[in-house]
Amino acid sequence: MDLDPRYAMADLIENHPIAELKVGNSASLTRNFTEDEVQTFALMSGDVNPSHVDATFAASDPFHKVVAHGMWSAALISNVLGTQLPGPGTVYLSQDLNFLKPVFLGDTVRVTVTVTAIDTTAGRAPRATLHCTVVNQRNETVVEGSAHVLVPTEKVSRPRAHLPRLELRDPGVKLRAIIEQARTALAGRPPLSMAVVHAVDAVSLGGAVDAAIAGLIRPTFVGPEAKMRAAAAAAGIDLTAYPLVATEHSHAAADKAVAMARAGEVQALMKGSLHTDELMHAVVDPQTGLRTARRISHVFVIDAVGQPRLQLLTDAAVNVAPDLEAKRDIVQNAIDLAHALGIAQPRVAILSAVETVTLKIPSTIDAAALCKMADRGQITGGLLDGPLAFDNAVSKRAADSKGIVSNVAGQADILVAPDLEAGNMLAKQLEYLAEAKVAGIVLGTCVPVVLTSRADLSDARMASCALAVLLDLATSTMVPA
Repeated sequence: MDLDPRYAMADLIENHPIAELKVGNSASLTRNFTEDEVQTFALMSGDVNPSHVDATFAASDPFHKVVAHGMWSAALISNVLGTQLPGPGTVYLSQDLNFLKPVFLGDTVRVTVTVTAIDTTAGRAPRATLHCTVVNQRNETVVEGSAHVLVPTEKVSRPRAHLPRLELRDPGVKLRAIIEQARTALAGRPPLSMAVVHAVDAVSLGGAVDAAIAGLIRPTFVGPEAKMRAAAAAAGIDLTAYPLVATEHSHAAADKAVAMARAGEVQALMKGSLHTDELMHAVVDPQTGLRTARRISHVFVIDAVGQPRLQLLTDAAVNVAPDLEAKRDIVQNAIDLAHALGIAQPRVAILSAVETVTLKIPSTIDAAALCKMADRGQITGGLLDGPLAFDNAVSKRAADSKGIVSNVAGQADILVAPDLEAGNMLAKQLEYLAEAKVAGIVLGTCVPVVLTSRADLSDARMASCALAVLLDLATSTMVPA
């Protein structure tokens, strides 16, 4: 056939119609069995047999490794039949395969099909039988058998279809690891006692109950009792196992929960369905609140899809326009949380719009001063650099392209925003435009305060509870100021 000139230089896919096909014709492909192959085949087939997708289970079986789905090898055979021999136009009739050995994660296999018989009986479509083998890098035959196909009668020569790049995305996987880390850390210990403030909607109640069922917290619900019970009944949530402390309204609930924390009746607080200002007004009260010598600040823990690590973003919820002294505490609070998460020396990027210090942008001067404060021991436990623009903080490629030599650039664990507006917009852009999953917690108080958004779903609330657990276990008891 004449090929369209547009495709003259394209990668072609051609078949071997019956007129060209001969006994002994052979075709092959080689494929490595990777973690992406595991996940892709499981997603496509819905087969989540733990021998294929669960490394901890696989370690207990006779093979001691993740093994490929049997049909993964069969799919490779189908690939060769449909794209090479006989190629486009081939129709599968049947197959007879013997699976002799497992294909382990990391194995490289070579799939070969060879024509062993051709049937051109008059009155029906031509057929062929092909011998099929799959051999691993140790020269072991893992699959062997035969395939029976209808052979195309016309020549096909077309540009190879260029498939879209497959990206496996699992939003929240790193936050789920934090939840498991907290559950493991609590082994043999009681759950964290937590006052849930003004939980008068299904999300606030459900998030706390889910965290309790997971063994993370022991909630006490503080707020208008009738409203809490009505919301629980409407959502089908059973509150029988959990104490309720009745208050008149949301302001009273915040005051009561803070008083309970000061008295040692609870070890942490969680915001329910009330304004942040209402809860934080009670928390920061200089006489009856939960202040310590450290400035109170907030950290979002962000699980961004495609990023190899969690990022801690601060402060995007409490300090509106922090000065240098406040920023010093904001950075130290975040470093302490990173330590609680198991990051021994977190890399801290002090964000601004540029990478150079300039009088026209005050945040660059603060960044430089914070780095020098770290050099002088006024900030400890982390590795600081700044000013850094956001791209240079999280992308090594972007940092390298600008010639930035830094142990922080491109691999930051902590992102320090210049002010609340910038931090809050960044956090919400990542969450709503980039599928990031976000947890959050207030630091610098004598007990952890889980400061969720009213839009947060149950999984975000559970991850935030896990942060409170890890922080409580990692820090010594602090006395209210």
